Amino acid sequence: MSLAHTAAEYMLSDALLPDRRGPRLKGLRLELPLDRMVKFVAVGFPLLLMSLAFAQEFSSGSPISCFCPSNFSIRQAAYVDSSCWDALVHHEQDESGQYRTKSLWPHKALPYSLLALAVAMYLPALLWQYAAVPALSSDLRFIISELDKSYNRAIRLVQHMLKIRQEGSDPHAFWDELEKARKERYFEFPLLERYLACKQRSHSLVAAYLLRNSLLLFFTSATYLYLGHFHLDVFFQEEFSCSIKTGLLRGETHIPDLITCRLTSLSVFQIVSLSSVAIYTLLVPVIIYNLTRLCRWDKRLLSIYEMLPAFDLLSRKMLGCPINDLNVILLFLRANVSELISFSWLSVLCALKDTTTQKHNIDTVVDFMTLLAGLEPSKPKHLTHGMCDENP
Repeated sequence: MSLAHTAAEYMLSDALLPDRRGPRLKGLRLELPLDRMVKFVAVGFPLLLMSLAFAQEFSSGSPISCFCPSNFSIRQAAYVDSSCWDALVHHEQDESGQYRTKSLWPHKALPYSLLALAVAMYLPALLWQYAAVPALSSDLRFIISELDKSYNRAIRLVQHMLKIRQEGSDPHAFWDELEKARKERYFEFPLLERYLACKQRSHSLVAAYLLRNSLLLFFTSATYLYLGHFHLDVFFQEEFSCSIKTGLLRGETHIPDLITCRLTSLSVFQIVSLSSVAIYTLLVPVIIYNLTRLCRWDKRLLSIYEMLPAFDLLSRKMLGCPINDLNVILLFLRANVSELISFSWLSVLCALKDTTTQKHNIDTVVDFMTLLAGLEPSKPKHLTHGMCDENP
């Protein structure tokens, strides 16, 4: 056995990927990085504001401070604060002298509305978790496994070709058999390509992804409507007139008709409202960007794996409308590229292929590894000329 042949065998053996058996791919990312960021901000931010509201209420005591008459005792003043906070209604006179009332309930409902907002923003992620993640996880495991196996099959094929070339005595017979195998497409393993092509006719994953982001936009719009309709109406009102002459106190003449109260938690209410508008306004372009990614193909991964035999979705122009499950799977394959061991090898081979295409016709990893192993990717010219001389 020649030294060159031994070196070629070692090189091909090193190029083989380790066989990963047993539990694997446990760290699959089943959420895109931007989707996860949107989920954490959209759910975590209202929970943070809710804790701020509760902390302010517990630290400062009563959220209102009423200016009671001087003849009221401490217990009577505490009753006024409690009664006015429970009612939280502002009384004001109109031009005709009639009293009109305006409810200030958004101040009281602030922590609970933030909790409801956090739950609503978590529903799209929960829908994705139960509607799409099981099927997506199965697809990713199969595709990642098949991509690595296809790469290994290509390397083993080159090893077999090198062994036959070294053991065979007639070079003409070897190259004739090799050309015949290429014409018959023996080197291709079309299972994965056909599976990915079938995913172009499936729309369950893309429907779940569209629904997830559409729900986020809907709940964000509902948040704007709630803040604009209810919070804006009481946003600048720091003081209000409260009436405690109800029930048994209705006929008491020493109790004034209206008592002025001040909302001590107004600053917190304003901070929560403004920060909510600002944060969700920043999230809207991110959500829209996530949706627009479905309108174009992510061809970077496909261009790398074009070097595998029978993986020519791009060169055959088999990609149609991008709004289908295959596009979603490609996005998640890019997010899980660390699980694709073959990706780094093929990336290097693609970079090297560009420097050798001027001298050799290299299409697949089989052609490139054949060249690196010391074999010509096509029949040498001296053998071709020899056949022409024998058959004038």
